[in-house]
Amino acid sequence: MNDSRSKWLALAVLALAQFMVVLDVTIVNVALPAIQTDLGFSAEGLQWVVNGYTLTFGGLLLLGGRMSDILGRRRLFLIGLGLFTAASLAGGFAGSEATLIAARAIQGIGAALLSPAALALLTVTFPAGRERNVALGVWGALAGIGGTLGVVAGGVLVDGLGWEWIFFVNVPFAALAIAAAPAFIAESRREHSGEASFDVAGAVLGTAGLFALVGGVIRTEAAGWGSAQVLALFGTAIILIAAFLVVEARAKDPLVPLRLFRTRGLSVSALALALNGGAFLGMFFLTALFLQQVHGDSALDAGVHFLPMGGAAILSAVVGAQLVTRFGTRAAYLGGSAVGAVGLLLLSQAGADSSFAGGLLPGLIVFGLGLPLVGVANQIAAVAEVPHEDAGAASGVITTAFQVGGALGLALISTTATTRTGDALAAGAAQADALAAGFERGLLIAAGLAVANLLIGAVRAPRIKPDPALVAEASLG
Repeated sequence: MNDSRSKWLALAVLALAQFMVVLDVTIVNVALPAIQTDLGFSAEGLQWVVNGYTLTFGGLLLLGGRMSDILGRRRLFLIGLGLFTAASLAGGFAGSEATLIAARAIQGIGAALLSPAALALLTVTFPAGRERNVALGVWGALAGIGGTLGVVAGGVLVDGLGWEWIFFVNVPFAALAIAAAPAFIAESRREHSGEASFDVAGAVLGTAGLFALVGGVIRTEAAGWGSAQVLALFGTAIILIAAFLVVEARAKDPLVPLRLFRTRGLSVSALALALNGGAFLGMFFLTALFLQQVHGDSALDAGVHFLPMGGAAILSAVVGAQLVTRFGTRAAYLGGSAVGAVGLLLLSQAGADSSFAGGLLPGLIVFGLGLPLVGVANQIAAVAEVPHEDAGAASGVITTAFQVGGALGLALISTTATTRTGDALAAGAAQADALAAGFERGLLIAAGLAVANLLIGAVRAPRIKPDPALVAEASLG
């Protein structure tokens, strides 16, 4: 087989694996009501079906990238893919809350190993220039399609075969990628001078601290903010995160070089993407439940109803790159935050009797237009002012920030919504009206995150007019 054809087959294997990773962020949302009914999940526990994956993925992403550089990228890609596949199989067979949440967490670990390894393999397989740009375009397009079509694919599987198949569907594709990778992908690793280290302690402390923090937020609905259990979780989170910062400050080769945060562009962008992730995952979670439990959608109908938002987001990502080139990162960041806040406020007005076209569609489209503007602008601002040798670490930090912020935002938004629903039921409201009241409260909190982003951007965001090549690369992410 000629070398050129082999490279494109390697891209097919890598892109297929990344497609599954992105798909699993969204595909599960439309299955949540069916999972809740079948396995008896509480509203509190249901959040962990999403957050179990998101937290381990985000928390271990930097460690996965470091390990792939040192131990071998193809090796870590295959290990991560194997772990992801085994966890998908276990998730499909799960018969209890604990088993499914554990499977989702292991899926996240697998994704954290394979995703950075796959991107690194792509960049070493294709030399800088036209071929790499095409390959990155395919990579970015498949990631966008995976996020958009995940909800539709989930709906088809849930309605046709059962929620278990949102996990089982990964297995044949992953098996194909595992079988093909050794034939088409060459091993590679970064050259190191001296002894290399992984900073496992930092990864474990940081991830454990985030789990404790999210767990504390989620438990507030049942136990109350001032309960001993919640305070103990928050106290544990503070201790673990403080220990993480100490380890990172002293480590010879830290996962997160703290010096990077002296750069205003990176520090503001990490916070901006964390808030953006929180608003997005919280909105997605609540809207998927609202469509099925209040609006009466099937899983497939709910998935189809998310497509206009996906289409708006794809359009916005393309236009956003042009806006950043012409007006700079700050203008796109502020515009995206303002548009996103308006979209969430529109969504929050949907009541139990609202139609989809009149009550939800405008908000979904407007929010979809705002979300990528914040993302593209801050992906560029994060790396524009850091030294070239730190660009990879900076990119890893902001990717992690989006995932971790998403988990924290989801916990806050969903817990607030559940509390409001419970209060409405206790006051005698009908089930649909109580759920709609919770949806409204949760979406207002999400809008508050977008407004916070707008204020941070107005006060702190640097004015950066980046190189057009940097804009093109960021728009693929």
